[in-house]
Amino acid sequence: MSDKRLTFKKRLHIIKHHYRGKKMAPAFNALHTFLFTPDETTHSGSHVRAADDLKRTMNTVIMALVPVLLFSMFNAGYQYYAAIDAANGVIREVSVFGNFLTWDNFWIGIIKVLPLVVVSYGVGLLVEFIFAVIKGHEVEEGYLVTGMLVPLIVPIDTPLWMLAVSVVFGVVIGKEVFGGTGMNILNPALTIRAFLFFAYPTWMSGDKVWVHEAVERAGGPDAISGETILGYLAQNNASEYTYSLSDMFFGFIPGSVGETSTFLILIGGLFLIFSKIASWRIMLSAVIGALVMGLMFNGVVDQGWIGDTSKFYGLMSFPFWQHLIVGGLAFGIVYMATDPVTGAQTNRGKWFYGFFIGFLSVMIRVFNPAYPEGVFLAILLMNVFAPTIDHYVIRGNIKRRLKRLKNATVLPKDSEGEEKELQVETA
Repeated sequence: MSDKRLTFKKRLHIIKHHYRGKKMAPAFNALHTFLFTPDETTHSGSHVRAADDLKRTMNTVIMALVPVLLFSMFNAGYQYYAAIDAANGVIREVSVFGNFLTWDNFWIGIIKVLPLVVVSYGVGLLVEFIFAVIKGHEVEEGYLVTGMLVPLIVPIDTPLWMLAVSVVFGVVIGKEVFGGTGMNILNPALTIRAFLFFAYPTWMSGDKVWVHEAVERAGGPDAISGETILGYLAQNNASEYTYSLSDMFFGFIPGSVGETSTFLILIGGLFLIFSKIASWRIMLSAVIGALVMGLMFNGVVDQGWIGDTSKFYGLMSFPFWQHLIVGGLAFGIVYMATDPVTGAQTNRGKWFYGFFIGFLSVMIRVFNPAYPEGVFLAILLMNVFAPTIDHYVIRGNIKRRLKRLKNATVLPKDSEGEEKELQVETA
């Protein structure tokens, strides 16, 4: 086995040398380094010895997303058949091994979710390869995670051509125009989601986009309703949904493909924290920010400052902690807000950055009843402010250290015995 692997690796090295200096070299090098660790080493400056590289780091994030992807496939089928039952007046009670983990459900997921993944990766990597060949640099690894995130944050019936157009826009405008991976100021996956939202709003909201269309099976154009819990609350129809807290937490509810299971998202978040890939400061502070904003809205309702006839009442009166287990808030906090490129870099800055993501997410969710979800807009907004947050954190650190230095330094005396004023370079 090892001899065959060594032979294969040697053959790749021979082909790599053949392509060296040619136009298609970056494309082949991308395949080579995906299968094996890069054989290039630095020849000067500092050296960092580590067992991983950027591709392996990205693969770790993908590993944290795989359980969410598999669950979404089963949930796609479950929501499909639950919608048919609801159209016939039957309320389906979830049974994990009875009517959830079934081949029929998984098959719906395969035919609906898998094409989204294929298009996302196919189109996105094609654009990456084209830019690498044109510019003559190596294919960058950033899209390995983006390609998995995109199909998980869109409605299940999103047309494939629409997704392809959005991916091209997101990769080109959201990343390549800034210089590629590591230089972008906006999260590419959320840039794609924002393009879909503003370019094709009817496919991103409403009551028929979150569940695979079951019209033919249900018997008519009005026979299916795939409204999310947030959608019911935005219309002050909280009494119309029958989902329990366990349904919300474990994910047996309608929503974007991969956002429903808070339980699996939590497991993925812990995995990323213990593998030191994602920042626990951002996650924790975002949760605190969401809870604070939700608690403030609950206080407004409790004080009677807003009546039950207000269009904001449903989401304002929703228990503050339950905001974390519905919609895309948990998914955004764990997999999007922690992006090391577009997020805050300083430890103190991460607390401010995460807090405002959670705070603004619930605020946008409540004050935007037409589209009661705000996490992607909040993260994109904070992506823009992340450098400013880091700037003021660093300036604050510099001022504190200069103050300590001035107080701790014994000032020299001039010829008359007076202490000279300390001159400190701050450039």
